[in-house]
Amino acid sequence: MAATPDPAPLMPSDNESLTQIESQARSELDAVDDDDALERWRVSYLGRRGRLTLVLRGLTSLPLEERKSVGAQANRLKRELEAELQEKKARLGQSATEALIAERIDVTLPGPPLRAGRLHPTTQTLRDMLDCFVSMGFQVVEGPEIEWDHYNFEALRIPKDHPARDMWDTLWIDAQEESDRPMLLRTHTSPMQIRIMEQAQPPIRVVVPGKCYRYEATDPTHEWMMTQVEGLAVDEGISMADLKGTLADFAHRIFGPDRKVRFRCDYFPFVEPGMELRIDCFLCGGEGCRTCSRSGWIEILGAGMVHPEILESVGYDSERYTGFAFGMGVERIAMLRHGIDDIRLFYSNDLRFLDQF
Repeated sequence: MAATPDPAPLMPSDNESLTQIESQARSELDAVDDDDALERWRVSYLGRRGRLTLVLRGLTSLPLEERKSVGAQANRLKRELEAELQEKKARLGQSATEALIAERIDVTLPGPPLRAGRLHPTTQTLRDMLDCFVSMGFQVVEGPEIEWDHYNFEALRIPKDHPARDMWDTLWIDAQEESDRPMLLRTHTSPMQIRIMEQAQPPIRVVVPGKCYRYEATDPTHEWMMTQVEGLAVDEGISMADLKGTLADFAHRIFGPDRKVRFRCDYFPFVEPGMELRIDCFLCGGEGCRTCSRSGWIEILGAGMVHPEILESVGYDSERYTGFAFGMGVERIAMLRHGIDDIRLFYSNDLRFLDQF
């Protein structure tokens, strides 16, 4: 492809053409207000095909005397325009710098407020519960979430094929449940009762927080993962009255001093006798509503006196020592405290829900 030929040189017949170029060039240069417009101006007048450049190229076609006069004026104008170009570029740069300085961030000013993080409602409730028991003299102990079948069931008087195992839908780790030492995701925090009593002598007062897992479908009142708090106290002379007093004090601290409490018999393989603790319904005040199944009472935990066989199995003298144990779901306590009707909200990661706490 043939190259595009340069345009024909501008052939001024007199100095009037240079005067006109000078006037237009300076007028347009005064109107330039940014770097892009300045570059367009430079190309138009001083570029390879600029108007003044074409005048200089056409000098060879002029008579000698006219060539000297026009050449001197053209070169003078070129030098002046190039100098004015640099001055204009400097002024534009200074203006941009001043604008940047005017808009820069003053680091001495206080920054915009940042949203502070907050604890998850389950964590808030758990801390309140643990603070309550610590103030009563209990120690906080944690245990493994992956547990042996021995501690989760066998040592708690729940042998294989025992109907009580149906109370806990288990997630097994081993491929075969019938292996010598099957492992599982713990279904409750009660295994820590055995672990603690194997390693310590009375007096014992501990609470055990931790996550538990169940192989069950989720619905507004059930989750496959939940947080529990287990309590255990073993010493000489501990009675059912100590258990009832401890749990009643706990209920009043968590739900308010005016909350009514009620104890009702219940069955758990590792306690005898067993019971559940209920509080009067916070919605109907005990009159009966849908939330409390028209009974006026809401169950919050299960408890009982540690079974003598369990005390004997860890080497304690059941004639000398007695104890009580209890277990409760943290999410359930949080639901009752805050009027939450769906346990699945706790782990849905919906900020509209979490921002309320």
